[in-house]
Amino acid sequence: MIPMELTKIIITETSDHQIIVLKEREGQRSFPIVIGLHEAWAIDRAVKGVTTPRPLTHDLIGNIIEGLNAGIIKIIINDLRNNTFYAKIVLQRNGSMVEIDSRPSDAIAVAMQKNTPIFVATKVLEEVCKSENEF
Repeated sequence: MIPMELTKIIITETSDHQIIVLKEREGQRSFPIVIGLHEAWAIDRAVKGVTTPRPLTHDLIGNIIEGLNAGIIKIIINDLRNNTFYAKIVLQRNGSMVEIDSRPSDAIAVAMQKNTPIFVATKVLEEVCKSENEF
């Protein structure tokens, strides 16, 4: 697994497709992920520390996790199939690890709220970087 960081959020309100860019913490490789507008806003709010008067969906997810006495350990973008990324939110509860299937955008939105580490499976990063070099 490769540690990554969110380096860019591109929000275009006139489009259904927004872009976030993840980059290796200790390297030069990076790649974009196309996400929805609501997820982009949630990530942007979390990065900027903007709170809302009532919990929105990603706030609610974080509140549920905390309410169950669990913590988010990390998120992992673990697969890429048919140009679609897959992710896991890794929780710890009562000493046990639990992996929850997630879209990367939702996992990153929740992770940004708690400053949770983001990882990408080596095979995913290699595949994405190889694909970008083919163009």
